Amino acid sequence: MQYPAPGGLRGEKEEERVLVLEKRWRPCPNARKRLQGCLEWVKRQLFRVGEDWYFLFILGVLMATISFMMDILIFRLYEAHRWLYQEVGDILVLKYLSWIMYPMALAAFSTGFAQSITPHSGGSGIPELKTILTGVVLEDYLSIQNFGAKVVGLTCTLACGSTVFLGKLGPFVHLSAMAAAYLGKMRTSVTREYENKVKQYEMLVAAQAAGIASVFGAPISGVLFSVEVMSSHFAVRDYWRGFFAATCSAFMFRLLAVFNSEQTPTSSNPLLPTPASTFGVLTPQTVRLFLCCPPSPPAETIVAVFKSDLQIDFPFDLMEIFFFAILGAICGLLGCCYLFCQRWLLGAVKENRLTARLLASDKPIYSALVVLLLASITFPPGLGQLMASRLTMKEYLTSLFDSRTWGTQVPNATLLAQPPGTDLWQDWYHPSATIFGTLAFFLVMKFWMLILATTLPLPAGYFMPIFIYGAAIGRLLGETLALLFPQGLSSEGALHPIIPSGYALAGAAAFSGSVTYSLSTALLVCEATGHLGHVLPVVVAVLVANAITQKNQPSFYEGTIIVKKLPYLPRIRSRHVASYQVVVEEFMQRRVVALAKGDGFEEVLAALDASADAEYPVVESTGSPTLVGTISRTQLVTYLQSHKHPQAPPGEKVNEGVRTLLMPPQKAVCPPQNSPVPFPKLAAAGTLGDSCTIEPIVLQLSPWTSLHQAHHLFELLKLQRIFVTRYGELVGAVSRAEVRR
Repeated sequence: MQYPAPGGLRGEKEEERVLVLEKRWRPCPNARKRLQGCLEWVKRQLFRVGEDWYFLFILGVLMATISFMMDILIFRLYEAHRWLYQEVGDILVLKYLSWIMYPMALAAFSTGFAQSITPHSGGSGIPELKTILTGVVLEDYLSIQNFGAKVVGLTCTLACGSTVFLGKLGPFVHLSAMAAAYLGKMRTSVTREYENKVKQYEMLVAAQAAGIASVFGAPISGVLFSVEVMSSHFAVRDYWRGFFAATCSAFMFRLLAVFNSEQTPTSSNPLLPTPASTFGVLTPQTVRLFLCCPPSPPAETIVAVFKSDLQIDFPFDLMEIFFFAILGAICGLLGCCYLFCQRWLLGAVKENRLTARLLASDKPIYSALVVLLLASITFPPGLGQLMASRLTMKEYLTSLFDSRTWGTQVPNATLLAQPPGTDLWQDWYHPSATIFGTLAFFLVMKFWMLILATTLPLPAGYFMPIFIYGAAIGRLLGETLALLFPQGLSSEGALHPIIPSGYALAGAAAFSGSVTYSLSTALLVCEATGHLGHVLPVVVAVLVANAITQKNQPSFYEGTIIVKKLPYLPRIRSRHVASYQVVVEEFMQRRVVALAKGDGFEEVLAALDASADAEYPVVESTGSPTLVGTISRTQLVTYLQSHKHPQAPPGEKVNEGVRTLLMPPQKAVCPPQNSPVPFPKLAAAGTLGDSCTIEPIVLQLSPWTSLHQAHHLFELLKLQRIFVTRYGELVGAVSRAEVRR
């Protein structure tokens, strides 16, 4: 007998309305079908060469565009600060307030905005990205919300200028990785393929190189730097992806600079002031022109980011290799001191009661207080005049790479009207301190100021500051040698003058390379400046500095990982013979929750209650602990849900406590209130081997496997846990926690 629908004719109308909505009419069905077929054909033709090329190209162009637009916005914000500093007049108090309030407001806004969107937007992001590349899943670090928060926060951070003394390399590597993760999701929707972790890893590897190339415009060193810093093992099949993405990014970044220079006034315009050195002579008319169209040097073609005029006829004498090696040793020793102090201060800030409270609840206030201290020290009429504090980050490098010898130059006030970039060295000159005094004072003050700036909880990079710091070390040594040997060094009867800028190149590469454990910085300075004459001495300095630092201290990013306690597997620094004698049996976990093939409901329930492991080892039997495979926790939960307890009365429902225990540790979807939870029909209890699929063991360790071998396997295969067997019998397990300890 058929019963009428509830509500009579009303119910029939609702059902009819639902059917109409499901099969709603669309115009031109044949035309739409043909158009869809054409689009599918075009997609097949385009993807015949592989879809990776298109997405890598989009990634490189996107990051270069973001980097260039961010540079323009930062320039305008910084020029607004210069205008404000000039407009307050000669009143010292107002000048001081305008100097400190502007970066304080920007730093506080950067911290507050970024932290309000996501708490993972602070710092450079490279330590977290290194952890992700080892196979560890960190939630929300690659989300699109983090991308927007980091872009806005980084722009405000860099607009503070050299007062805070921070860069953008690390955050751009993180931004590129987030963009690659989002493009990977788009690719799965376009190609209609399942999400592949291998493809995700390949896109992240290419994103690292694209992020570096979009900052320095150096594709080759960008790929090498990403290989050295980001991953312990690199697959050669990913090499072309990194180079292609980095080349697209670097080419687009420099091409945008060419287009921008053709559409904006050049430095020959008399209304455009010189940077830094004219900090006190800006006019409102000049500032309006600056804010409308920022000046760029005339560029008819693609040029280096930090173009230098170094002499290449005879860049260095063979005897100078000894001095470059000494420079590398100095950079290595200072790098060890810097790494130790930076790691100690990060820990001390978290342990101190006051700073820990500020970082926990009032991060913008902490950032404002730190920037207040840094801005007060760099105030130009005060100590800032001994540190060239009016220069921007790029102007610091441009001045330090100046090919002239500063010690022989006589300051001339009439040179202040020269075009931009020709007299930046005068900011380093002070009548009462000379060039040597200002450079030495800069190194002493910036050492602890840079370390203090790394504790700020805002998006920022830390590579450019140490790059500039190393250039100042090399410049000081080069000026000292030029003073000691004014005629130069003789080689085969001819005298060749010492070029201090060559030592600045070597110092920048040596110090930054020693802090980050990389050798590619030797090529980075050559690509960034367009000068290859000092490749040999730069490589020597980098090698000596790395040899000293890698022996005594972890790298900058590994030290941050240690302080943040991220689940990252650090490298084994000890190469002593005794370290190779440490075997797995000495540190493995001996108590392992295992199941036998013949176990039933009670044993599986007890195993799930005893541990929260993602997988459990399965042995032959209780009396024969021969390892036969593994079984996942999800399968065990399914087994319990589909079987009933052997001692339970017929028809009895599963206890709510047991139901809660069976829930997997992942996020579960809760049913609506007042609705019964569907539960599968319970069957008679069976053995584990008959009801579940046991996965075979792919890799296992022996108790006599050395620590170095186990560490190598964990790094290479990105493993989380390996079982240990002796003659096939299960005796323990080793996870990343045991290897770290």
